Amino acid sequence: MKSSIFLAIALLLCELINAQSAVDFANLAKYKDDNTAILNAKKKVDVVFMGNSITEGWVKNHSAFFADNNYIGRGISGQTSSQMLLRFQNDVVSLKPKLVVINAGTNDIAQNTGAYDQDFTFNNIKAMADMARSNGIKVIIASVLPAAAFPWRKDITDVSQKVDALNSRLKQYSLNNKLVFVDYNTAMRNEKGGMREGLSKDGIHPESAGYSIMEPLIKSAVNKTLSKK
Repeated sequence: MKSSIFLAIALLLCELINAQSAVDFANLAKYKDDNTAILNAKKKVDVVFMGNSITEGWVKNHSAFFADNNYIGRGISGQTSSQMLLRFQNDVVSLKPKLVVINAGTNDIAQNTGAYDQDFTFNNIKAMADMARSNGIKVIIASVLPAAAFPWRKDITDVSQKVDALNSRLKQYSLNNKLVFVDYNTAMRNEKGGMREGLSKDGIHPESAGYSIMEPLIKSAVNKTLSKK
């Protein structure tokens, strides 16, 4: 009888492990090999950029900006703050960078993984910042980029107002905790709170002109935070 019970428990555990492996909610696999290569080479990383497709596209389109400054991108298209938080240990902390730039919130507001709750999103970003600081990693929080509507979720209204409200809260949190807040939004928005014409094809994802606005802003903030000239 006991052996049957133990066998049933063992089979259940195997099923749970297999299910977990099949559903990689945070996409931990995406950067696993790259992270391992960095650790095996004992490469020193200055800055990790944690984000979504905006960060992922930045690395793809302006790879020299990252390579020349010893920055590493850890963006994954479509991800929300909860997914980023789940992979923060693997994709940021384990690499032992001097600094992390956190850019999250766009896909939360777009409801990519469920209904948007500002408190939940804010607390996920705060948790990432807390995790970094507790591991001796400096933190820069970047604003959510301007957006007036989501092409894939046209039913969501008041997008720019939600973006502005979250940014206001992140800015105040950064001020209260002596963190650097980088405001991409103000530099890239139009009078309606959306992305300025010529910076993006879909109003969400920057093109080269958009990234060219972001780069001097973040580089200046990174250098200041790391006390570089």
